[in-house]
Amino acid sequence: MTAHAPAQSPFNPDKHRVERVLCFAAHPDDIDFGAAGTVAAWTAAGVEVSYCIMTDGDAGGFDPAHREEIIALRAAEQERAAALVGVTDIHYLHERDGFLEPNHLVMWGVVKLIRELRPDVVLSMHPERNWNRIQKSHPDHLAVGEAVTRAIYPAVENPYAYPELAESGLEAYKVPWLWLFAGPEERENHFVDVTEHVESKLAALHVHVSQHPDAAAMENTVRNGMVLNAQRAGLPEGRSAEAFHVVAVNGPGTIAGF
Repeated sequence: MTAHAPAQSPFNPDKHRVERVLCFAAHPDDIDFGAAGTVAAWTAAGVEVSYCIMTDGDAGGFDPAHREEIIALRAAEQERAAALVGVTDIHYLHERDGFLEPNHLVMWGVVKLIRELRPDVVLSMHPERNWNRIQKSHPDHLAVGEAVTRAIYPAVENPYAYPELAESGLEAYKVPWLWLFAGPEERENHFVDVTEHVESKLAALHVHVSQHPDAAAMENTVRNGMVLNAQRAGLPEGRSAEAFHVVAVNGPGTIAGF
């Protein structure tokens, strides 16, 4: 079987400046699994990063004793984990865990937040299923990707979509970049060397104690995955990376409506 080199990313970190990032995920801990190393690198460089967690994670966990407090517990875990990688601005859509759909109520919330924060990069879970590791493709994960992708084009940049938002002062905004994680490997075209931030990422993941019945196995899997990503990216031995599918949404060559 022939190995193929990853597709070329349209994003060049030496050319494209990032000052503000908005990350969307389904559950507390999703961003930590998929992108916390990259988030730590951004915040260390002075980038403002915000999170939007779409569900309360109320169907997560393994201990029956946590059922009554699971929403508050997971929110507290996410706040502590985010702080370890330099993020304090966290938003919630409070959808029910396991019931998330890319409907217009959810899209309205996505459009509103993007127009409020006007980020250079929107980072989201991928809308396509990963058949090699289906656990990456929880239905809520796919719903996040679909809702965010639908919202970015055309609703966020169309002043006549959800017109009450524009009437309230939230003007249409053209998102430059969409970064997707937890999707099919064949879609991944951009790798971020997170070697200097591996321990921060793992520390953030370990905060989510309610979700890890075997924390050692979790850490081993995550470490190995980052090493494999670095190998796929052609980085030197001993490096670690996170992988993304980067989409250029609006740039100098973008033609409206096409």
